[in-house]
Amino acid sequence: MRINEQIEEREVRLIDQEGNHVGVVPLREALTRARAVGLDLVTINSSNAPHICRIMDFGQFKYEQAKKRREARKKSATISVKEVKLRPKIDEHDYQFKLRNALRFLAEGDKVKITIMFRGREITHTELGRKVLDRMQEDLSAHGAPEGRPSFEGRTIVAVFSPLKGKKPAVKTEEPKEASAV
Repeated sequence: MRINEQIEEREVRLIDQEGNHVGVVPLREALTRARAVGLDLVTINSSNAPHICRIMDFGQFKYEQAKKRREARKKSATISVKEVKLRPKIDEHDYQFKLRNALRFLAEGDKVKITIMFRGREITHTELGRKVLDRMQEDLSAHGAPEGRPSFEGRTIVAVFSPLKGKKPAVKTEEPKEASAV
């Protein structure tokens, strides 16, 4: 974007500081009009002939553009995908541990990729892996929704869960542990 003396055209299509179309004027006249009101002459569109120039405060314009970029960056939240790997023959405690992690990831607003890995001859019993995945889906249903159907990729079953919209993280209430008599 060229400003003031950086503009090399002889004639420009001028727009004044209020946004009114002045018309095609010589560059010198456009510069004197801009200086008369204490503002800058800025090229808005250089693809047309003559270039379209506007009288404005360039410093304020740059500041507002940077502010808009910052706001846009804030609004575009980065969503990462966290992976939880399971086996078809998983023990109950291990399952609960993986479930807690998946729930925590969903509460933080991340997507969760559930991977059921088959090793060796386990691949002949895919129904065991499907049962584990169905159980995980049922346990996560209050916090996340599956994105599409589970897919079979090689020796793994993969399902992706995204957090529910508008769902606030649940506050855990700890139950007091009973002291055992000695």
